[in-house]
Amino acid sequence: MGELHSAGMLFVALAVVLTFVLPRRWAALPLLAGALHMPFGLGVVIGPFNVFVIRVLLVAALVRLLVRREAIEGELHALDAAMLAWAAWAVFASVFHDDVGAALKFDLGLVFNAGACYFVLRVLCPTLDDARRLCAMAVLLMVPVALEMTIEQLGAHNLYSVFGDTVDMPQMRGGRLRAQGPFAHAILAGTVGAVWLPLAIALWKSHRRIALAGVVACVAMILTSASSGPVLGGLAGLAALALWPLRQHLGAVRWSVLAGLLALSAAMSAPVYYLLARIDIAGGSTGWYRARLIESAFEHLDEWWLGGTDVTAHWMPTSLDRVHADITNQYLHMGVVGGVLLMALFAWILVVAFRRVGHALAQSGHGAHDPRGWFVWALGASLFAHAVTFMSVSYFDQSFVALYLTLAAIAAMAVDTATQPSPREAVPDHADWVGAVPRGASVALANRKFN
Repeated sequence: MGELHSAGMLFVALAVVLTFVLPRRWAALPLLAGALHMPFGLGVVIGPFNVFVIRVLLVAALVRLLVRREAIEGELHALDAAMLAWAAWAVFASVFHDDVGAALKFDLGLVFNAGACYFVLRVLCPTLDDARRLCAMAVLLMVPVALEMTIEQLGAHNLYSVFGDTVDMPQMRGGRLRAQGPFAHAILAGTVGAVWLPLAIALWKSHRRIALAGVVACVAMILTSASSGPVLGGLAGLAALALWPLRQHLGAVRWSVLAGLLALSAAMSAPVYYLLARIDIAGGSTGWYRARLIESAFEHLDEWWLGGTDVTAHWMPTSLDRVHADITNQYLHMGVVGGVLLMALFAWILVVAFRRVGHALAQSGHGAHDPRGWFVWALGASLFAHAVTFMSVSYFDQSFVALYLTLAAIAAMAVDTATQPSPREAVPDHADWVGAVPRGASVALANRKFN
């Protein structure tokens, strides 16, 4: 763990103070600022626990919620239940590992990072109005990150090292410097830009300047990371956005994709996931490693299916050390931590979230110029970018905040969309589409329909 410098301590202190004093609508700002500007490895050691900066900010946010008695609006729904089930099994699965104490410590940290981040943002983001504001804050905070990464690639120096002991020299691959900013790896830095690109574009109808700045920042982060994975993630998000005109025919689109994958599988001599080995956008890509990792994981299924495993070095010819292989796949990472069930529960979180997007879209209507539906669609596109990116990287630093922001924003649609006019009811052009509630609509009705 890196040691915080005075500048980092000042940043954390200010963020904690702002967490308590800002009104609810802006209370997520310090957490997002910390996630996007403080290197994950910085913090302090307290007893057996590593207290990273992001965890300090999460604890501060949880204390704020308790002190101010701020809670989730409405009832818990399927996405909340999926998160709780995933967290419960992640902790319980530690009993299947050789060193139960070490596994429990790791699993508690994993669950705290994910669960606290999701539920804090869930409380602070109860409606689509708040979700849009949350996305606007996130993309604006990315602008200085993108600027630093550009300077880092040109000058070969990471300016975020001013906050503490972290990497101050970017990596080199294929003759290009790979900027990483405050993140633990260049791929993760570019990935955050990729998965939030659809959210930046979604703001175009309401906040054009913020949207433009966000799009430029996202693209800059993708390009300066000099990595193929973020490029593919960004393209996946853009492709999902481009399907907006076909939103009423998603069933046909899904079946077409499935048929295409089956056709490829039949035509290829290797499994279809070996397409990863043929992708090299940035130069020097390790797509073969990622494809072989998937194959190797299932060859060793008997070692990890029940509750995960502690040793994966023998899975691949090149490994991080004598114990661990580099698990560059979020789904497989879940399997290594907690077995097939944890991997399935993680995938189920994504499935439930996609369903919620579909339900919200149905409530908002299918109008070609429907700004509400467009924003909902963009959240789904961002989640799709995450789902695709998980095939080539695992989120082992503060980049997990990008995922749980998207999920919290999707969860905000549970009650909020149910209180909107049905597709047959016209919303006046002068109405603020985010938060417009028709007369007679009630939260009780929304709960009956969506919970």
